[in-house]
Amino acid sequence: MKRIVDANLNRAVEGLRVVEEIARFVLDDEGLSAELKSLRHKVCRLFDCDYEALLMSRDTGNDVGTGVSNPAERDNVETIFKANIKRVQEALRVLGEYSGHRGICDKLRYETYTLEQRIFEGLKMNLKKYLLEGKNLYLVTNSDNFASEDEFLDAVALALKSGVDIVQLREKNRPASEFIALGKKVRELASTFGAVFIVNDRVDVAKIVEADGVHLGQEDISIADAREILGENAIIGVSTHCPEHVESAIVGGADYIGVGPVFKTPTKPLKIPVGLEYVEWAAKNIDIPFFAIGAINTDNIKDVRKAGAARVALIREIMDAKDIEGTVKKLKVALE
Repeated sequence: MKRIVDANLNRAVEGLRVVEEIARFVLDDEGLSAELKSLRHKVCRLFDCDYEALLMSRDTGNDVGTGVSNPAERDNVETIFKANIKRVQEALRVLGEYSGHRGICDKLRYETYTLEQRIFEGLKMNLKKYLLEGKNLYLVTNSDNFASEDEFLDAVALALKSGVDIVQLREKNRPASEFIALGKKVRELASTFGAVFIVNDRVDVAKIVEADGVHLGQEDISIADAREILGENAIIGVSTHCPEHVESAIVGGADYIGVGPVFKTPTKPLKIPVGLEYVEWAAKNIDIPFFAIGAINTDNIKDVRKAGAARVALIREIMDAKDIEGTVKKLKVALE
């Protein structure tokens, strides 16, 4: 019995500390941090008088449960939070059943239910920041040059597997029904490889396929309208070609911006390149994430990086590459 109490006491305290660090360092919420710290201390004090007996009952070397691992991936703050708050609640339930402190343990567990709701709401509001954090290689797709949809999806999957962090589905020539069908497949690929999934232009398609967000051009729907449709948690990016565009996008609430086209690109042949000077300006004046875009390749990416761009978005360099895996890895090395 003491081994059960000892194991679950450790489990509850460890889980509370993980959640407390999320409240402290992710949400920057002093009040929630204090409440979680207080709850952790309450759990510890409840068993202070049993410390020696519980410690002496511990037999980690012969515990058959230590070799059982959980295969589920915890690759972001949200999944880490969910796993650990549930761990705390389960441990408190076990402590209530086996320790003789059922009433107190139940009360503490009920506290975690309210805390869980408050922290999760806070995380949802901050999740966008962490979805973009550390993401530096952005693939904008183009399916026009592929012989079949399967060939296109294979190329996207290989790019994601090789290290692409964000994928934007850009389909200018497909009817809505085909765009949606393809979007659901790319959404699945992005989820499989832990990448952010963005839809170009079409806010309606983004909502239907449950994309992480949408990328808007200067002539597209406004950021406010897109936010109204997709909700506060959606990532909204905006293409910019000059400082005035940047100011408007930031004031409007964009989560990231595209800076370009840096070089002349056949994707937008009528657009005059903004050059590396605009990239340098962006690096000095923009606080939100920005991605340099426009005919960037493995040869000129070092110049773009030197100009101050920590993130880049590419289309043809990856989608048309004969060796997608090798190209992506070269780009990642250049960015790092």
